[in-house]
Amino acid sequence: MRLATWNINSVRARVERVTAFLERADVDVLALQETKVKDEAFPRAPFEALGYEVATCGFSQWNGVALLSRVGLEDVRRGFEGVPTWGDPAVAEARAIGAVCRGVRVWSLYVPNGREIGDPHYTYKLEWLARLRDEAAGWLTADPDAPIALVGDWNIAPLDTDVWDVGFFAGRTHVTPAEREAFAAFAAAGYSEVSRIHLPAEHTYTYWDYQQLRFPKNEGMRI
Repeated sequence: MRLATWNINSVRARVERVTAFLERADVDVLALQETKVKDEAFPRAPFEALGYEVATCGFSQWNGVALLSRVGLEDVRRGFEGVPTWGDPAVAEARAIGAVCRGVRVWSLYVPNGREIGDPHYTYKLEWLARLRDEAAGWLTADPDAPIALVGDWNIAPLDTDVWDVGFFAGRTHVTPAEREAFAAFAAAGYSEVSRIHLPAEHTYTYWDYQQLRFPKNEGMRI
């Protein structure tokens, strides 16, 4: 099964880019984050026309996750048990959706950004990760051989070489010890970071700030 993940930053603004990618990369399952659309307004038709089933989790114009699959989409779950809430009034945000695709439980995850160290959103991020880790550990405890893929935008750079200049990020989120420990806890629970196996080279990135024109300079982050 060929699996891909993409923080799309508004699926409605990039439908043509997504369909082109699906055809070019021959993807079986695509996990999307930051779809930024309510479920009822998600542009399903272009993807269904390519043979993909669509599962979405979007409550407003913020956040949002989705799964597109041409190899089955069963037992869809939106959110996970005990997911922390955010805002006033506090509500569970659209940050996690899971489904079984050809026997594999695939989760599309959009981990909270954290904003700034000391910001309540940073605490929320760590709480969200801790709760997800507890749930994910429980899934493997119940079935150690369960095929589970936790994919998406983790908003964490686990190693110094996962950012273009670690000095630039001093005092900022994404590289703090607490965030890295939260990410490492998933390995302790029995999960493996497969991207590191297939792309072991240092300074291999998944994100570049296009507003700062960082892509041409390869000033990216592996998050």
